[in-house]
Amino acid sequence: MQKRKLGNSGLEVSAIGLGCMGMSQSYGPPKDKAEMIWVLRGAVERGVTFFDTAEVYGPFINEALVGEALSPVRDQVVIATKFGFNINGDGVRTGALDSRPEHIRAVADASLKRLRTEAIDLFYQHRVDPNVPIEDVAGAVGELIAAGKVRHFGLSEAGAKTIRRAHAVTPVTALQSEYSIWWRAIEAEILPTLEELSIGLVPYSPLGRGFLTGAIDATTTFGAGDFRAGLPRFSPEALKTNQALIDLLAGIAAEKQATTAQIALAWLLAQKPWIAPIPGTTRLDRLAENIGAAALELTPADLAKIDAAASAVQIEGRRYPERLEALVET
Repeated sequence: MQKRKLGNSGLEVSAIGLGCMGMSQSYGPPKDKAEMIWVLRGAVERGVTFFDTAEVYGPFINEALVGEALSPVRDQVVIATKFGFNINGDGVRTGALDSRPEHIRAVADASLKRLRTEAIDLFYQHRVDPNVPIEDVAGAVGELIAAGKVRHFGLSEAGAKTIRRAHAVTPVTALQSEYSIWWRAIEAEILPTLEELSIGLVPYSPLGRGFLTGAIDATTTFGAGDFRAGLPRFSPEALKTNQALIDLLAGIAAEKQATTAQIALAWLLAQKPWIAPIPGTTRLDRLAENIGAAALELTPADLAKIDAAASAVQIEGRRYPERLEALVET
């Protein structure tokens, strides 16, 4: 597996990481724990060194799963987790944001225990909290770094101005935001900001929550607990329109003897050398497929062809319902 450095921070990760959220939530009931431990350890055996979780996934159970699975190989991997949501005393996510410094410190201590580690490699603010100045957030994480509890500071779905303000207090190692061939909004202002400040990018949902694999179409139905059923972009009407993008990727994949998922990931890797996507999966065969994208080379002509064709496809549907879009900075 190729390695990449996130900006100039020195944090080196596998070119393809593993998003672990789906093992515990959002795509139906939590998966079998023993099976997911097998998948996580299988990922390490296949060269993956970058694993993404969060306290709110579950809540809590995903961090505990990742901690148990990776504790035997802790010195070989980079673990990223997140703070910033309010979780009540019953372990239920309330939907409210909370990035008060005292809350950040409490989350860090709890996450360290669940992850079975002495330090969190990359600690992201999950969403920007409009009620807490970002300077206070960055300062709190900076104190955790000084205390040896955290190694690197990250932001998620933050806008360019917030990134600059945070970075001026505590250097930001990485921004995690949605980015893929069917969601490119960060290209206008955020990507240039990251490049200027030497901050890495960790795209989540790099396969469009499964859409860019080609396995989803207008006839697809989503099971109980699958949050895609409530996403505007996954309505039958939107899926029917957006199929044009899959047709484009499928044609290029056939030429390259690859899959549409591999083309989508290779396209991301080709954008910048400091981009490390974290596709999620609960299956080793899909994991192997995703990893294969790191060895797939797209030429400048390939990229120009993809961009020209993709620009002609009008993507239909917002990526989140309106209440969730409000949590994302632009």
